[in-house]
Amino acid sequence: MVGVDVPLCAREESGGRVVDVTVVIGTRDRREQALATVRRLRSLPERPPVIVVDDGSIDGTADAVRHAFPDVVVVDHAGPRGVTAARNAGVRRAHTPYVAFADDDSWWAPGALPVISRAFAAHPRLAVVAARIVVGDDERLDPTCAVMSASPLSSDGLPGPRVLGFVACGTAVRREAFLAVCGFPHSYVIGGEEEPLALALAAAGWDLAYVDEAVAHHHPDTVPRDRSSRDRRMLRNDLWTAWRHRRGLGVLARTGELFRDADSPAKRRGILDAARGLPHVLATRRPVPAHIEAQLRQLTRPAQRHPHRR
Repeated sequence: MVGVDVPLCAREESGGRVVDVTVVIGTRDRREQALATVRRLRSLPERPPVIVVDDGSIDGTADAVRHAFPDVVVVDHAGPRGVTAARNAGVRRAHTPYVAFADDDSWWAPGALPVISRAFAAHPRLAVVAARIVVGDDERLDPTCAVMSASPLSSDGLPGPRVLGFVACGTAVRREAFLAVCGFPHSYVIGGEEEPLALALAAAGWDLAYVDEAVAHHHPDTVPRDRSSRDRRMLRNDLWTAWRHRRGLGVLARTGELFRDADSPAKRRGILDAARGLPHVLATRRPVPAHIEAQLRQLTRPAQRHPHRR
């Protein structure tokens, strides 16, 4: 790991604002996108600490970021481990009490990080702030955010609607809570990794809220890509989440829903992959408390439980 370390103090003063949020970016083989995202983050008036975790790039991403931004921490992974491991490594390296995630094609709007900081400070049991994500140059609302904003769960004084899911590239976490539940599951690599973290936090008594005033930008690639490997992994991961965390009839209902969704060869291979991992899943099974299962049943729209990542 090479780079200038994040200051040990938890809070940074900048431009009259107090920012105690580090931004963690996971990237692999997207040098120009990563450089552009770091540039946008470093131009924020809050000047947040930034950590870039390079997931085994072979295009010189890590060296390019170090050269262009000497004050940014760059963490090298020896080989590709997936975005889940990259984010976990970034959170462990941070020294601020809160961490906001970005992908190499997403970034935070000016003023968003102070909103996040104030929400966490005012609500000591709040572990996740899911932001309003605007997509592309026309800044259209991410459909998952529309679902989260209409959550039927009781907010109980939270700074926004209570949720049990989020989109990681526009989400901030309380570092203490994140580390207490071991972060994202490494075995998921990428795809569907948000839900097991959300359920683990909720089961541990933490709150998750959608806060519309915090804004993140997302500019995903518009070039068509083969999504078969992603679909396969998503189906596998969603089944693992159901089998590890759902209770009673919830396990059967969610399994049936996912089986019905297996409408392609890639997804059907995902079912086989999930079955191969079943012994480990059952050995590490941690069903959510009954009241969390009841909340999951209230969330009748799958996107609210399983936000779609790019």
